[in-house]
Amino acid sequence: MILDTCALIWLATGSERLSAATRQRIQDAPVVRVSAISAFEVGHKYATGGLRLPCDAERWYRQVLEHHQLSETPIDGSVALLASRLPRIHKDPCDRLVIATAKLFGLTVVTADVRFVEYGVQVLC
Repeated sequence: MILDTCALIWLATGSERLSAATRQRIQDAPVVRVSAISAFEVGHKYATGGLRLPCDAERWYRQVLEHHQLSETPIDGSVALLASRLPRIHKDPCDRLVIATAKLFGLTVVTADVRFVEYGVQVLC
């Protein structure tokens, strides 16, 4: 599975926006991925005041990955090109990269964004 940026933040903060069942599935999964684009989103939201964190964004991101044993998935040419070819259902390029990663690797996406389903990926919230 792969966490959308919102799910990463909810996991890190203990938000109830992630159901108990989804939390358990995250805990039980042998590998839980986070797209490298989430680092950009966290950093951007922090820099523009849209996200408050207890420390700088880079430190927070690295600590969350380590604490929750999350695997960062890079954005390579295959992911970028697939994201560019996806139907224009979702205009957010960051979300399109997460969707492309999920499609390329056959991953379930943990997100609250219902539009992800329209791309044929499985979604948990």
